[in-house]
Amino acid sequence: MNDDSQILIARLLTHQTLRRDDRLVKRALSDEQFRAEIDARLTACGLKLLDNVYADHVTLCLHRAIEPKVFGARDTWQNNNFGLARDGVALLVVLWALIILPKRERQETHQHADDDQNDMFGQEKPVPRAEDTSIGIPYKALLADFGDKLGKKTRMDMNLGILSKLGFIERRGDILVEGPLLDLLMDTDLLKERIINGALADVFKRVPDQVVHIPRAVLAAANEAVIEADAAASTEHPNQD
Repeated sequence: MNDDSQILIARLLTHQTLRRDDRLVKRALSDEQFRAEIDARLTACGLKLLDNVYADHVTLCLHRAIEPKVFGARDTWQNNNFGLARDGVALLVVLWALIILPKRERQETHQHADDDQNDMFGQEKPVPRAEDTSIGIPYKALLADFGDKLGKKTRMDMNLGILSKLGFIERRGDILVEGPLLDLLMDTDLLKERIINGALADVFKRVPDQVVHIPRAVLAAANEAVIEADAAASTEHPNQD
């Protein structure tokens, strides 16, 4: 095992996620020999490198063959190893459906979050990054649409805090945006049809008036504007002793 593969695995174990544009991650995704070395080492520990072209990050997860020995070690099957209650898992699925599914559609059609029309040459462009296509969901809209079903405000706030700490979402004021793990640890191929035509079919048959999708780039610009305004106010009105 060379130093680079050792360092990459150690960093992933330590930081949980790394960006796809990280030097060693880019090498793992493009160098077959380097990837084979990493895969062999991780497989020996029951782990694998998890990535997909639609996500901006990579992470580690349990190998499918080892899952029964981990999640089925007790009398009842553990549905996850994050300590989430059923309403927390339900909230996670709702957020995934509202944020990731629309993002995937934009990526597959090579559209950015702020595009207002199709680009006739878009299919020849690379798949847009998640950062450029992901959306924001207003907290108040989420609470209005799903609060009654997901434990009301107190439980929802608690579960949102847990999901934020785990890296599934990020909270930017009143807006909930995609975290590094939201598009990595959910099986889109397995869940998509079940979500759209099953559990959340009624949600996807309508467009709630309260939900306003906000591009992450717009949120970032707004945050910078607030910081600059605060800095300007401090300069114009310095504290006086």
